[in-house]
Amino acid sequence: MRVKNAVIEPLPLVVRAWLVRLTALVAFVAVWWLISGLRWVDPRFLPTPSAVWQAAVQASTWHQIAPGVPREVLGEQNYFLWEHLVASLQRIFAGVGAAIILGPIVGFLMGTSKVINTVVEPYMNFLRSLPPLGYIGLLIVWFGIGDTSKIWLLFLAAFPAIAISTVNGVQAVKQDQINAARALGASRLQTVTKVVFPATLPEVINGIRIAVGFAWTTVVAAELNNGIPGIGGLAYLAGQQLDTALTIACIVVIGITALVLDGVIKWIGVLAVPWKGKA
Repeated sequence: MRVKNAVIEPLPLVVRAWLVRLTALVAFVAVWWLISGLRWVDPRFLPTPSAVWQAAVQASTWHQIAPGVPREVLGEQNYFLWEHLVASLQRIFAGVGAAIILGPIVGFLMGTSKVINTVVEPYMNFLRSLPPLGYIGLLIVWFGIGDTSKIWLLFLAAFPAIAISTVNGVQAVKQDQINAARALGASRLQTVTKVVFPATLPEVINGIRIAVGFAWTTVVAAELNNGIPGIGGLAYLAGQQLDTALTIACIVVIGITALVLDGVIKWIGVLAVPWKGKA
């Protein structure tokens, strides 16, 4: 039996993209394993992937406090690794959540009122330009070393990006669309809710995506003081103790969590603004 003109279908673009990423990841781990396994770099500075994995497992389980000592301890710093991660996420959700509520409101007011925009914009840009480590000390003086100062830090890191993105979205709405809605009898409220708000929403979501990413990168700075439990605080303490394997394990967890958060926000954006890019 003969098969004529057999045609091999090309792989879908998404599958090919994931294959390329997987291949790059495998190659990266292989090079890492080769360099660390042959001890081209001191293990104190670059442990093997298996050592990093073992550090992550140890941080997630009960284990002996030291070889030959029967006493067992819980994870790292008396918390499991996932508990450190959850503690950091709770701070993120509190700080960024407040920014997601207030940012669009302030941005909308700035975008619709020239007076408010003129007064508030310099302060917004000033706040946006400040590095988080520049004012963490002041927040600790004001609110102490507990979670309140950390939540404020994450809020201040996220708020400007959301507000400024909202302003850009409002100002990008075409005047012709607003005039057309008013000519058809729409009230000012209907024009805002049915025209301006939907047109601004993609920029708001994009601002939230940027804000969450920036706030998550700030989590280590937020947890430098009294950051246990917290994945950033654990990474900082592990680095202070020259536990490089645990530090890298924390960095991997932070990075994977950032990718998941970004993916979730992108997915929410597709659901909330299905018309984006189709007009």
